[in-house]
Amino acid sequence: MSNEQLEQISLSEHKKQAQYRHVVTVCVSSGCMSAQSDLVKKALEDAVAEKELDHTCQVKGVGCRGLCSRGPLVSVQPEHGRFEQEILYQNVAPEDAGEVLSSLDAEPLARLQCPTDTPFFQRQHKIVLENSGRIDPERIEEYIAHEGYGGLVTAVTELSPGEVIDEITRSGLRGRGGGGYPTGLKWITVAKSEGSEKYIICNGDEGDPGAFMDRSIMESDPHRVIEGMAIAGYATGANIGYIYVRGEYPLAVSRLKTAIRQAQKLGFLGDGICGTTFNFNVSIRLGGGAFVCGEETALIASIEGRRGTPRPRPPYPAEYGLWGKPTLINNVETFANVPSILRNGGDWYAGIGTEKSKGTKVFALTGALQNTGLIEVPMGISLREIVYEIGGGAPDGATVKAVQTGGPSGGCIPADHFDTPVDYESLKELGSIMGSGGMIIMDESASMVDVARYFMEFCMTESCGKCIPCRVGTVHMHNFLDKICKGEARYRDLTMLENLCEMVKDTSLCGLGQTAPNPVLSTLHYFRQEYLDLLIDHDQNGRAPQALVIPVEA
Repeated sequence: MSNEQLEQISLSEHKKQAQYRHVVTVCVSSGCMSAQSDLVKKALEDAVAEKELDHTCQVKGVGCRGLCSRGPLVSVQPEHGRFEQEILYQNVAPEDAGEVLSSLDAEPLARLQCPTDTPFFQRQHKIVLENSGRIDPERIEEYIAHEGYGGLVTAVTELSPGEVIDEITRSGLRGRGGGGYPTGLKWITVAKSEGSEKYIICNGDEGDPGAFMDRSIMESDPHRVIEGMAIAGYATGANIGYIYVRGEYPLAVSRLKTAIRQAQKLGFLGDGICGTTFNFNVSIRLGGGAFVCGEETALIASIEGRRGTPRPRPPYPAEYGLWGKPTLINNVETFANVPSILRNGGDWYAGIGTEKSKGTKVFALTGALQNTGLIEVPMGISLREIVYEIGGGAPDGATVKAVQTGGPSGGCIPADHFDTPVDYESLKELGSIMGSGGMIIMDESASMVDVARYFMEFCMTESCGKCIPCRVGTVHMHNFLDKICKGEARYRDLTMLENLCEMVKDTSLCGLGQTAPNPVLSTLHYFRQEYLDLLIDHDQNGRAPQALVIPVEA
């Protein structure tokens, strides 16, 4: 496959699309599918057939549009000479199909129309999600028509592996799985590691509560992930790749399998890619849904067929990974950035974001917000802009109290700090982390002690049990939090909880245990009075209880 052949496929696809006067798209990702968007799509197809519009109107399924709280979402694409902007419909039901089609040559349906000139759509900067909601994720031709696989063809036919890594390094891309490690530096380490057998692993084991960024990317644009992995394989000298996906994502798995077959058929995977000597194959490994398998060494153990538990590092996977071979592990969003960087150059990507956090970040907005769903914003945007402008603030006039970032390893940030820019360093200074992109918003009705107890229960349940500090420490921390929530704790219990947090943080084996206390520590730091108010031996000033007289029951 050459760039000229790629261009021919693209032109053919555009010509095919141009034969339709109207294109109606229906979101068929998990969010809208759970609201029966598949039935909406079927009803639209039936209505098109009934009205004999098959040759002028195309109905197609597309990936996630982002505004999941308004699904099912249906879009009528711009028609030249009549309207320049797409018409987006929200909360569409199957029985609306006939009315939607009748409106194609009339005024848009006001009762279903969703405005697209709002900050939710206008403030986003889409790179990873640029094709989501635009292309059919089950057709490789549509991906190619939107510049898909152009980065891979350019890399393997025009650039050396070192030049590819140089573009990634110059881009400033950092791992989007949570740690924020420089991607170019990791690629260099794997490329320099000795051995002819190396592996690429795409970490799709997304386990944070409220997070669905990677699932949506895999469902909406699976070829983008595969292309990013193939480019990484060429750059580092790896010929085999694995996508590790949790079995709870059946739609993502199905579309990835389809995409792999299509990529093999057109020669983007397999032997002699694009007429070169580069060989690269990808297969899928299903995970059982254990949170700990998001940790690199635990994930590797799971692929090898062993129990998914972490091991001490070093050696790091880049030197001693899958089956003892050098292995590059990046998450879904990281690989999904790579094709755009190769097409547009590392300097282009580095021009977006902040000095130390380049590019964009995908977030899953959940909780007390009017606009919940998936967004992609430039690094450096403030929490206030995300919560109030893009998210629309809390519904029913409620006051936003805090935002939790980074999942169980992150922390809770109070509204007083919402002007903080969203980047790796700033969030860490506030006692939280970027994480993979989960962002849970809480309003004034939320008890922050209860929030901490929820995340600790999650960590306790998901602890693999290999190291004692995490296995036992999370249980005791949860017990203390439960006791406080029930109003049965004394001041000394709070002191012991704080000491326990420090011990678990300092002595756990892997990052999951080391960061498990973060939700407790951040809520203690910003919302300490809520803890004190629940103790049975505190005074209103939060003083130590020695001066208090504890009533003794007869």
